[in-house]
Amino acid sequence: MPELTRRNLLAGAAATGAFVATASFAQPDMVEAELDLSGKSILITGCSTGFGRLGAEYYARLGATVFATMRNTPRPEAEELEALAKSEGLDIRVMRLDVLDDNEVREAVSQAENELGGALDVLINNAGLSFGGPIEIQDMEATKLTFDTNVYGPHRLSRAVLPAMRAARSGLIINITSQLGRVVVPAYGQYSGTKFALEAMSEQMAYELVPHGVDVAIIEPGGYPTMIWSNANKNALDLLSRADGTHTSGYPELVAQLGRRTGGGSTDPMDVPRAIAMIIAMPAGTRPLRTAVHPGAKPQIAINDLTAEVQVGWLGNSPFGPWVKAVYD
Repeated sequence: MPELTRRNLLAGAAATGAFVATASFAQPDMVEAELDLSGKSILITGCSTGFGRLGAEYYARLGATVFATMRNTPRPEAEELEALAKSEGLDIRVMRLDVLDDNEVREAVSQAENELGGALDVLINNAGLSFGGPIEIQDMEATKLTFDTNVYGPHRLSRAVLPAMRAARSGLIINITSQLGRVVVPAYGQYSGTKFALEAMSEQMAYELVPHGVDVAIIEPGGYPTMIWSNANKNALDLLSRADGTHTSGYPELVAQLGRRTGGGSTDPMDVPRAIAMIIAMPAGTRPLRTAVHPGAKPQIAINDLTAEVQVGWLGNSPFGPWVKAVYD
């Protein structure tokens, strides 16, 4: 019998892994029928709209217990999700959680762990925001809020769930980044900076958590028609209302685009929850570190492949080698 290694397990899951990597999801009914998340507990941030809301419903329909968190409850989105859960008999527990608030993070995670009687199985760091525009016009208010939401928020949540996950020697942290966490387009404000930071933090955590049996997975969506575009337009207009010509005068063409961006076209936002569900269902230790999700171009794949080669080549024979190889091999 061959030795049971991560590489062998990955080979055994090759069909699933390849399907996740392409993320075109032409047969969603088949995928949904094959997946079973019964017994899994999942906490998701940013569930009022977008990938978070879609995922909360989807994972619960696959049998999971879902802690669907959002800011500023009570609010209509929370009531709608609670009503849907009741009507369909889904185990969705709506909770108040602002990723900027240390106390709300601690309280929500503690409540979830108390209800479960132990560690969460999965944390999905989904909440995020964007301001458009050249870097020079990003004032410190916008810059701090973007980093606090997109980087420090996932850090807060990860620190909150990890003690129990490490004690259980199991768990999965999924961080939703972006294509723009690996490639750069001008005039997207600090969004790429935050997503690059989240990519690096996630990879470092993946190595450090190997000895504790906790996996880290990064989801890199391309453009999808979610509320992030309209929210980003509002944020950009708010930013412009505070700005003056000292900084904006140098970028008339880029500034003219602000407040009018749309994206995603006719793509299906359900691609992202489907990819996440497939990763959750994979055996621990076999999950890919990075998954590019979009039916169209995925320019970051070449960078992801090169990163894996460089990391293993650089650190593979160092004291960190076993951790790095466990993540990439």
